[in-house]
Amino acid sequence: MFGLNYVVFRPHNVYGERQNIGDRYRNVVGIFMNQLLNGQPMTIFGDGEQERAFTHISDVAPVIAESVNFLAAINQVFNVGADVPFSVNVLAKAVAAAMGLEGKVRHLEPRKEVKFAFSDHSKAERIFGKRKKTSLEEGISRMAAWVKTHGARESSVFRDIEIMKNLPPSWARAAKGEL
Repeated sequence: MFGLNYVVFRPHNVYGERQNIGDRYRNVVGIFMNQLLNGQPMTIFGDGEQERAFTHISDVAPVIAESVNFLAAINQVFNVGADVPFSVNVLAKAVAAAMGLEGKVRHLEPRKEVKFAFSDHSKAERIFGKRKKTSLEEGISRMAAWVKTHGARESSVFRDIEIMKNLPPSWARAAKGEL
């Protein structure tokens, strides 16, 4: 509209040190770690076989910060993130192992969501170069070390959600602070 140049990034399932682990609505890695620190089971919607490519922050932040140095990035949109998807069940086991805690899981009713969600990063690799990416085990381990030194967080509850109609039951309970 104003003729300004831009670079747009679509990061996927980013987690890492300094993440708000007290947010009960976003960022499943932080949610799992906070639940474990509070002696709670990790909550998984449905059967846990939905797959996501979980991305450590160190694989996203440098690309975004350095993008201003790449003329070919101007006015482009890029997917950035991990290339290998894992099921939420596998993620839960990795988080429990990294935290050194028993990984009890409580399955909630499924919600309407995409079963397999990961993206192609070849365009970003063409422009910014192929970079070594953090493995799930290494990233989870680094985040767990940080979380252990900083402790659990309390999550605020969303109150007065405008549209409760057709909200999945587990989300409605979470909105009321019952989860």
